[in-house]
Amino acid sequence: MPFVNVKLIEGVFSADQKRDMIAKLTDTMVAIEGENMRGVTWVVVEEVTSGEWGIGGQALTTADVKALAAGAPVA
Repeated sequence: MPFVNVKLIEGVFSADQKRDMIAKLTDTMVAIEGENMRGVTWVVVEEVTSGEWGIGGQALTTADVKALAAGAPVA
């Protein structure tokens, strides 16, 4: 049984976007393993509190991720 665990910083993605991730990640696993695996493919989306995720020794916030998505560099 495939288990896909997605960790995100809270408040970055909408509920619709998270549902889309779940559907598309399931489709990806099915493309690899076959249609019979659809019903047993688990996708879990977990949100981490803003500021409790770090990259390169720096805490990353929801605002930082949104700025990255808009094309701004992380400070």
